[in-house]
Amino acid sequence: MAFDGYAAFCKPLHYLLIMNRTRCHLLVLATWAGGAVLSFPQFLLVIRMPFCGPNEIDHYFCDIFPLLNVACTDTYITSVLMVVNSGLVTLVTFVVLFFSIIILFSLKHHSAEGRRKALSTCGSHTTVIALFFGPSIFAYLRP
Repeated sequence: MAFDGYAAFCKPLHYLLIMNRTRCHLLVLATWAGGAVLSFPQFLLVIRMPFCGPNEIDHYFCDIFPLLNVACTDTYITSVLMVVNSGLVTLVTFVVLFFSIIILFSLKHHSAEGRRKALSTCGSHTTVIALFFGPSIFAYLRP
């Protein structure tokens, strides 16, 4: 999203050259591969744990922390590793998206109508970021 916004606002005449079909496919592939690589260590940690008791988790989806609650072993170190891994991924993603604010600095050279369009798009972008990261902070930050 950040790269697409940067290309659209900072290089509008070159947008079709920058964001071609191959680049879009590479960005999607990098996102999927990054998610798989970053979640694989968590999967390896959880798959080795012994589980006992009820095999039902009281959640809409199988999240990592409710799954650790049904483990029959001490999960403190695993929980800390999960928080560090998830926290770093979330922090890096947030910083990259936050620095996409560079778009706003390029608006000095645009007309008032162009600035209005760009700010309305950045407003929706900021809303998406807040709606994603707000609940994530409360779901994954543990005391």
